[in-house]
Amino acid sequence: MRLLQALYVFLLMSVCFTSYAEQPGTPENFGQSTQHGNYAEVNGIRMYYEVYGQGEPMVLIHGSGESIEAMKFQIRHFAKNYRVLVADSRAHGKSGTGTGRLTYEQMADDWSALMDSLNMQHANIFGWSDGGNIGLLLAIHHPDKVAKLVTMGANLRPDSSAVYPWAREWVASESRKIEDMLASGDKSQDWNRLKQQFGLLREQPTISLQAAQGIIVPVLVMAGDRDIIRMEHTVQIFQTLPNAQLAILPGETHFAPHNHPDSFNTTAARFFQDPFSKPDTKDLF
Repeated sequence: MRLLQALYVFLLMSVCFTSYAEQPGTPENFGQSTQHGNYAEVNGIRMYYEVYGQGEPMVLIHGSGESIEAMKFQIRHFAKNYRVLVADSRAHGKSGTGTGRLTYEQMADDWSALMDSLNMQHANIFGWSDGGNIGLLLAIHHPDKVAKLVTMGANLRPDSSAVYPWAREWVASESRKIEDMLASGDKSQDWNRLKQQFGLLREQPTISLQAAQGIIVPVLVMAGDRDIIRMEHTVQIFQTLPNAQLAILPGETHFAPHNHPDSFNTTAARFFQDPFSKPDTKDLF
């Protein structure tokens, strides 16, 4: 079905995973691990999570339509030096959906509560795509949870000043098709869950510049120079945050964490490891 194929492409399903086999010597079944996985009761849902490694806490947050498996290259890299928490966000993967409207604010509250349940405070956080939006909201509403934040392909608003018009048109078109599938009574997919996920893409986030200006933790704002997020919007996020660095990745798309994980992870790891600074070229003259 063309609809399902398109959904998988846009939501990082087949694009990310069909070309990347598991690396030799790494038997982990991320997202399905009986050794590392568990559930927590969080804000009225059962939230599935996995924990890997030891050391300072790090949280990895996947994007819309995704699950723990999307972060496998980052799990392998950072679990060597950190205690890494990954989870399926609300209405994703093995986690519950709940009964209310799905919002990024609710998802950020879920992640905060999950961290509390695991006695995890002041963690380094990496959020990819919608996970970056959740990371920004954690830094706004739960700043005690965030030591440093790396976002990849995040946005403050859903309109065409932030997201390219072709993407918004596509989301609107697919949303109509999902409504048609719901009306037909089709049971081949959980169309209500997909409707919730596409509602996020269509209507959210709604993070004001004033709220973003209140984020005081160090943030590395990342995007590909061929991202789904407009470059000027990524730069606006960087310029709005008081303690931010910017990394526009050359020749990269929204999927850089999967397409070139080694170079991506190296950039993120350097930010997490090094003391934060905002050097100014004029000071060198």
